[in-house]
Amino acid sequence: MLPAPYDRLHAALREFMPAERLITDPLRTLAYGTDGSFYRLIPKIVAVVEAEDEVVRLLHACRTLKTPVTFRAAGTSLSGQAVTDSVLVLLGDGWRGCTIPPGAATVTLQPGVIGAEANRKLAPFGRKIGPDPASIATAKIGGIAANNASGMCCGTAQNSYRTLASMRLVLADGTLLDTGSPDSRKAFAVSHGALLAGLSDLALRTRADEKLAERIRNKFRIKNTTGYSLNALVDYEDPVDILQHLLIGSEGTLGFMSEITYNTVPEHAHKANALLIYPDIGEACRAVALMKPTPVSAVELMDRASLRSVDGKPGMPDFIGGLGPDASALLVEIRGEDAAALQANIAAVTNVLAQTRTLFDVAFTTDAKAGESYWKIRKGLFPAVGAMRKAGTTVIIEDVAYPLDRLAEATVELQAMFLKFGYTEAIIFGHALEGNLHFVFTQAFDTDEEVDRYRRFMDAVCDQVVRKYDGSLKAEHGTGRNMAPFVEMEWGSQAYGLMKEIKALLDPEGLLNPGVILNDDPEAHLKNLKAMPAAHRLVDTCIECGFCEPTCPSHKLTLSPRQRIVGWREIARLEATGADAERLGALHDAYDYQGIDTCAACGLCSTACPVGIETGLLIKAIRGDRHGAVAQGVGSFIANHTAGALSVARTGLRLADLAKRTLGNDTADKLFEGLHSLTGERLPHLPRALPTAASFTPLPAAAPADAPTVVYVPSCVSRTMGPAADDPETTPLPVKVEGLFRKAGFRVAYPDNLSALCCGMPLESKGLAAQADAKAEEMVRAIRAASGNGTAPVVIDTSPCAFRLKKHLTDAGLQVLDLVEFIHDQLLDRLVFTKQEEPVVLHLTCSTRRMGLDGKLKAVAAACAERVVVPEDVGCCGFAGDKGFTRPELNAHALRHLTKDIPADAKSGYSTSRTCEIGLSDHSGMPYRSIVYLVDARSTPKASAPATKRVSEPAF
Repeated sequence: MLPAPYDRLHAALREFMPAERLITDPLRTLAYGTDGSFYRLIPKIVAVVEAEDEVVRLLHACRTLKTPVTFRAAGTSLSGQAVTDSVLVLLGDGWRGCTIPPGAATVTLQPGVIGAEANRKLAPFGRKIGPDPASIATAKIGGIAANNASGMCCGTAQNSYRTLASMRLVLADGTLLDTGSPDSRKAFAVSHGALLAGLSDLALRTRADEKLAERIRNKFRIKNTTGYSLNALVDYEDPVDILQHLLIGSEGTLGFMSEITYNTVPEHAHKANALLIYPDIGEACRAVALMKPTPVSAVELMDRASLRSVDGKPGMPDFIGGLGPDASALLVEIRGEDAAALQANIAAVTNVLAQTRTLFDVAFTTDAKAGESYWKIRKGLFPAVGAMRKAGTTVIIEDVAYPLDRLAEATVELQAMFLKFGYTEAIIFGHALEGNLHFVFTQAFDTDEEVDRYRRFMDAVCDQVVRKYDGSLKAEHGTGRNMAPFVEMEWGSQAYGLMKEIKALLDPEGLLNPGVILNDDPEAHLKNLKAMPAAHRLVDTCIECGFCEPTCPSHKLTLSPRQRIVGWREIARLEATGADAERLGALHDAYDYQGIDTCAACGLCSTACPVGIETGLLIKAIRGDRHGAVAQGVGSFIANHTAGALSVARTGLRLADLAKRTLGNDTADKLFEGLHSLTGERLPHLPRALPTAASFTPLPAAAPADAPTVVYVPSCVSRTMGPAADDPETTPLPVKVEGLFRKAGFRVAYPDNLSALCCGMPLESKGLAAQADAKAEEMVRAIRAASGNGTAPVVIDTSPCAFRLKKHLTDAGLQVLDLVEFIHDQLLDRLVFTKQEEPVVLHLTCSTRRMGLDGKLKAVAAACAERVVVPEDVGCCGFAGDKGFTRPELNAHALRHLTKDIPADAKSGYSTSRTCEIGLSDHSGMPYRSIVYLVDARSTPKASAPATKRVSEPAF
């Protein structure tokens, strides 16, 4: 039951929003209400809005019932600005618009566009958006603008405030203003003349006070997101321009930005990076000051503790571990519009660096992979510290800025403060070129003493930053709840009074994100602190940053990886404390479907997680824990009778195919769906692109005596599932693969007892780890014998199976290859290709991506076709082995954007997993099949690689 007035608000929202987008259950309000900060508030209602009109009507309803409302984009916020115990408004799929005019001098973006996606669309024009936060691969434009987020390279010149061209905004009273439309501005001047007059008066008074105006200008010469963007009052005279620039950095407390147009900035393709090591932080900071006037793009400072937290990680030099206790590093990036300009800039910076004392020679590299590895480490420093923390503690990141000429002494003082207050694990890093430092430490909030330690430390930090150095308490992470009690301390009462007047003008009832930026409670930063109890060793290092969310196929359908961890932590906490049995039961009931059943367990989340957490492993472990003796016994029986189980599956496919042929596709599909529903979804959903049954019998083949041998292991899926009934291709995959290998001049060998072999993937996905590993070991023994103890390569035709076996394999002598890997490395040079004009649509499976073979798959496709298309909004397809049969909504959700990127003249798609191809065919309206079919169709053997023929064909 919702408390009043939320029950009345829910009813009002139901008048224009469907019930499924108004979330009130205990699991999702907890999970959806979590952001990247260390604060916990649980919303009463989570409203998922899909259009501007819904925002307008929602604000009207909230205003009528005096109900506070908070807007959320990606929820990577670190200062508590995106949590609420009232109404939380999330962006649905309807906010992903991106318009790029000719020349790309500007870009118009809706708030749901991820920053990195915007840059990918701008990349062909050599442009990008100015803001470049470390979270850009996850953070959305709405949050980037609302927090005036900056980052590594943008400094103060290219943030949202400085690159804003225009925006569409919705005020607290539901009024819409398009600042880029003269007509909208005129109408607004009529309807809101008093508001504009109030803003003009504020600006006139501010500019008239020369001392105040100059203080504001000085405060924004370094990075500053503490409080409101008061520079709008001195930078602009037109009240509409003042208004739209006040919205930047306002953290949803002044209005909602439904669209923003940025002036884009150049993205130079030519880059060079260097990791410079200095004997101490003072020398490093001196180097920063010397580089400030040079053509350098970014300088990132990392103290010794930072380097220690990433020691031994891929991409970091081996010498990191042997550095002295005071050593510091600078990660420097230089860019140029062409190669010559880059070299000239490198020379200029190198000349300056010659005046500094480094521990190693200064060496810039233009190798893109090396540069990416450096920056990946830098961007992962915050989560890396979080991963090292003690279970039950929270990781906190603070974000300050000092005048550059005093950066060194301020940094040394910070290090001393860490020791004084017992934060021995704290690290310092940041955007040194702007005097902007981040410091990260871990903190428990489970006792009054620990909370008091945090309070005393924050008081000391604020005193140092403000009173001694007149710096910024929040340089780029936003004020939030974290620094709201200290805004007046930083700015002074006069400037703080301006901020209160701005809030009163734009949100007179105080309903937009109350408690954020302006907060009269001096202890607001010490309240509603988020506990991080131990839940499971597989995910205890998670800091809930949300970087994983864009990769997850169930995100926005049920839960994302972050949200699954949040939910399981709460379940574990309640189980450990024995508190609130009713809530625990409700969470368990909801988690069965939201958390467990709809998890694809694809592992893509681990590729985005800075510390490599794979949430799917947690879900598999939970599935395993739920299995009783009967389930374990069934799993063991299937593992011991694989050939029989596959035979039963083939029989089912034959019966389904017979029904389709007898009744017709439409009638059969309705019958199957009816049975699926009538049985409470116990009978599987049978998609329209259901495979026909296939079987495969290996036979010896004639081959020249000197032909190279390859051991081919058709997966159990490809041995069982043939092409769909309506696919023009009728040859089963194993026959096609065998033929291709022989065309390239290989002798094809098979392991013994093939019909009983399986890598164990289906069992692993059900949480039957012991049975799955036993099957994998059985396959390893078979391929070891067939390959002559690794003399010949072993090729598996399905990427998920190849990936599982590679992970399981401990025998370095065995050479297990994915089919794509083998085609790319061994067959491309042995075949002659003729490219087709028809575009090829490619799906990169999760396993392909995780094995790092997506580049090779694209290269193979490019050898066969003039044009290769990879739909940009499709990651994991969500079929997830058998989830396409048992939870078809997951597959449908994951592929909801598939068709928009498929060219009209494309006739087929290609991938490397038969089960993925079922769902892709079903939702695209065209057949998807293995890449082998394309390679075989577009290739002929070279004279030096004589084709061999199959002695006889198998019976099907």
